[in-house]
Amino acid sequence: MHRVPVESSNIDSIGYEKNVLEIRFRNGGLYQYFDVPEEVLAMLMQAESKGRFFNQRIRGRYRSARLKPPQATPI
Repeated sequence: MHRVPVESSNIDSIGYEKNVLEIRFRNGGLYQYFDVPEEVLAMLMQAESKGRFFNQRIRGRYRSARLKPPQATPI
């Protein structure tokens, strides 16, 4: 999924596709949040503090899954 970089002390980048919100955190964690309405994405992208918005309106409210980083391909 394509993600765009955002200005945030906690969030590195945000992607969205078919009601799935994907967030890469600055600590390296990559998560997907399911059944997130587009309106929530719009509010997140406009929030002055994306980390605060995430903690108040997304974390714990939507089903989520941590993604494993892709494995390096041996040469």
